[in-house]
Amino acid sequence: MAEEVILRFDNVTFEYTTKSQTLEEASFSVRKGAKLTLMGQNGAGKSTLFGLIKGDLKPKTGKISINPDTSIATALQVISRDDFGLTIEQYFANAFEIPPTNLKSQIAKIMEVVNLNLPRDRKVGEMSGGQQARLLLAFALIQNPDILLLDEPTNNLDKAGIEHLIEFLVMYQKTVIVISHDADFLNCFTEGVLYLDAHTKQIENYVGDYYSVVEEIKSRIEREEKKNAQLNKQIQDRKDKANFFSHKGGKMRKLASKLREETEEMEENKVEVRQDDKTIREFTIPNQDIVGDIVTIQRVKVIKDHTAITKQVNKILRQKSRLLISGPNGIGKSTLLRTLVKNQDDGVKIMENTVVGYYSQDFTTLNYEQTVFDSLQSILANGIDTQEMRAVSAGFLITGDLMGSLVGTLSEGQKGLLSFARLVLMRPGLLVLDEPTNHINFRHIPVIAQAINEYNGAIILISHMPEFVEKIKMTDYLDLSKL
Repeated sequence: MAEEVILRFDNVTFEYTTKSQTLEEASFSVRKGAKLTLMGQNGAGKSTLFGLIKGDLKPKTGKISINPDTSIATALQVISRDDFGLTIEQYFANAFEIPPTNLKSQIAKIMEVVNLNLPRDRKVGEMSGGQQARLLLAFALIQNPDILLLDEPTNNLDKAGIEHLIEFLVMYQKTVIVISHDADFLNCFTEGVLYLDAHTKQIENYVGDYYSVVEEIKSRIEREEKKNAQLNKQIQDRKDKANFFSHKGGKMRKLASKLREETEEMEENKVEVRQDDKTIREFTIPNQDIVGDIVTIQRVKVIKDHTAITKQVNKILRQKSRLLISGPNGIGKSTLLRTLVKNQDDGVKIMENTVVGYYSQDFTTLNYEQTVFDSLQSILANGIDTQEMRAVSAGFLITGDLMGSLVGTLSEGQKGLLSFARLVLMRPGLLVLDEPTNHINFRHIPVIAQAINEYNGAIILISHMPEFVEKIKMTDYLDLSKL
C-alpha cells in the first residue's frame, strides 16, 4: 500500500511582486508522519513556504493540496513583543478561537512535554530566552497539529533543552517540517530534506539523514561544476574555430556557422550550479581605550525554584578580559546582563563613561520604528561619517535598498547583522553579548567569532553554541549553576 501523502505542491508559483518571485512551478510532496528539514539560502523563501502551507499566502499559479481536516501549527522563532504583557495562561488561550474549558489542565500537560516548569501567571516578557523558546513550541503543540512547522526551534535552548526537544521529535508520530541551522540537531531525527534554491526558484526533494543529504548536495555541485568546466572548454574551442573559419570562403564559412550553432546549444546545456549564500566580510570591532577596572561583579542573583537568591562572587574585567557566563535556561543569565547594562544594582558595576556594546538576544536594543539608516546613525562614534557607516553596513549585507526599511520589517537574521554593524560603529569599551549566534546564518558565524576573538576591549558572553565559544579565547568563567 502506498504511503499517504498529507501535503502536495503542484507547479506552484508565488511572487510578492512581479520583480520578486520566490517559487517558480515548484512541485513536491510530503508523506504523512514524515520529518523533514527545509533548507535554503537567506532570502530563498523558507518562511514564505511556511506561509503557503498554512494558507496565509496564496500561490499565483499551481495547486497546494492538503488532506481534508488537516490541522497545522507553527512554532515561530520569536514571541511577538505585543504578547510580552500576557500571562502564560493568556498566551495559550490565543492558540484557540474559543479556549477550551479544560485549558488549565491542557497547559499543565503541554508544559510538562516541553520541560517548562513555571507558574501560569508568569508574564511572557519575564521569561528567559530559553523558556520563551520552549513556550513557542508548547504553543504549537497544544493545538495538536497534524503538521508541525518549526522555525529555528533550538535558538536560546541550552543543551538539556535541545536534548529534550530531540527526544520529543523522535517519538512524535505526526508530520514535522523544520527550519534550522543546527546540523547536529537536524541529523538526530530528520529523514529527508526539502531544498529551496534561491536562484532556480525550485524545490528539490532529498531522502536520507541530514549529513548524507548535505554530502549528496555537495557532490552534485562538484559534478555540475566539472561538467560546466568541460563544456566551457569545448565551447571556447568551437568559438575559436568558428572565428577562424568565418574569415575563409565557401564551405569554411558554412562550417563556421555550424560551429556557432553547436556553441549555442552547448551554452544551453550548461548546468546552473547552485550558488551559496553570500557571507559577511571579515570585520574588526574597534575598542574604546580604557585603563582600569571596566566591570566589577561582586554579587549576582540566581533563580532557583522560581526564587531569586543572591550569591557573592568576585569578578573584575579589564581590557582583553573575556568572561563566559553559563548555566541552564531560566537561571538568570540574561537578567544579569540586563542589570549590568542598566547599572541597576550596586553588586554589578561598569566604569563610568564606558561605551557599552550590548547584543541582546531579543533585540531590545533596536527600535523597531526606526529606519535602518536612523538605527545606524543614532549610535555613530565620533569621527565616523555617513559614507563609512554605509561601507560598514554593506559588509554585513545591509545595503542601500534596506536603509529606508523599518527595523521591525527585517528578518531575525537581518536584525542580528544590523546589531553587529552597530557594534562596529559604536567603538565600545565593553562588549556584552547575549546569544549572539541566534538567527545568524551558519556561514557568518566563523567570521563573527574571529572578530570577537580579536577585539581588545572587555567581553562578557553568553552562548549555548560550544563550537562558537571554542573559537574565542576566554580568560574567566562564571557558571551560575555552581554558585
